[in-house]
Amino acid sequence: MHQHPSSVGIIAPQSMHFDAPITLRSGAVLESYDLVYETYGRLNPEKSNAILICHALSGDHHVAGFHSAQDKKPGWWDNMIGPGKPIDTDHFFVIGVNNLGGCHGSTGPASINPRTGQPYGAAFPVVTVDDWVQTQAQLADRLGIDTFAAVVGGSLGGMQVLQWTLTFPARVRHGLVIASAPKLTAQNIAFNDVARQAIITDPDFHGGDFYAHGVTPKRGLRLARMLGHITYLSDDVMGAKFGRVLRSGEYQFGYDVEFEIESYLRYQGDKFAESFDANTYLLMTKALDYFDPARLCDDNLSAALGPAQAGFLVVSFTSDWRFAPSRSREIVKALLDNNLDVSYAEVTAAHGHDAFLMPDPHYHDLVRAYMEHVAREVAC
Repeated sequence: MHQHPSSVGIIAPQSMHFDAPITLRSGAVLESYDLVYETYGRLNPEKSNAILICHALSGDHHVAGFHSAQDKKPGWWDNMIGPGKPIDTDHFFVIGVNNLGGCHGSTGPASINPRTGQPYGAAFPVVTVDDWVQTQAQLADRLGIDTFAAVVGGSLGGMQVLQWTLTFPARVRHGLVIASAPKLTAQNIAFNDVARQAIITDPDFHGGDFYAHGVTPKRGLRLARMLGHITYLSDDVMGAKFGRVLRSGEYQFGYDVEFEIESYLRYQGDKFAESFDANTYLLMTKALDYFDPARLCDDNLSAALGPAQAGFLVVSFTSDWRFAPSRSREIVKALLDNNLDVSYAEVTAAHGHDAFLMPDPHYHDLVRAYMEHVAREVAC
């Protein structure tokens, strides 16, 4: 690791235990739970400069910096967060949380169920975006943060931002909703179901209780990640990066890896299957499927977003076909219908859905300008 002045440096994760039972949206009750989180920057005396970062499907609390000097890669949004970066830790106190049901330290399916002394496995309840926001609010309470200067997230993280502004409208000054949607399309739900079926039908899945068998459903998780990865990239990026390049230069007339794109997808799938929990993948995709704030308002998104009070920055990317710009424009229209302060940017970018993770200069300048406005507002 080469220390850079714009890096938050080496960061130690923290854990918070919650003893009070929580009733989830499904009606299931967790008697207690833990949330793992990281913080960057300093909380000001007024506690007005806190920023919550909500992670997407495969994200976690490790948003920026490094865990050790040996780390080769920083946190998943390190290009966005740090001293002098668009979300500037010289001004803001930034919090990243591993959501409930996760597999990077927060209570989830691989955690020990105190009632049985064994991993929860299939007994871990389905969680929703609502549930995550409730638990994030509990963490904020413990940290003494009444109001966030901003809640920020991309993709599934953007859905959490929207939910924050509806569940706790007075606790969010600004919401940054990036590469997201007010609900999934049927096509997106279909992709998620195919991914889940790949996991569930893996012989090593054992109905979700694979921990007791000393195995993991790596084949299913690998296929799920390969499918997901295809949808995160644009055709142009795959074409430019891999094209139809053959590894050996010739057809092999078999079913082993021949094209570079096949090699790339299998590598990504294998890497993911080594580090992510299959049950958590199922939970995260279900949370995506279930998110639909307009459902209880006769599918009227404008009515559903009525409680929101925050200012908003909504960002989409031209090549994102999984969370297309038209979906962000639905959010913008519904917010404007409620006379809210909304800025919208549709960024020309080639990377597809993954563009929200990329260090695109135009995109970063937009976020930087908005966050400078937030910093002035909270005088930090």
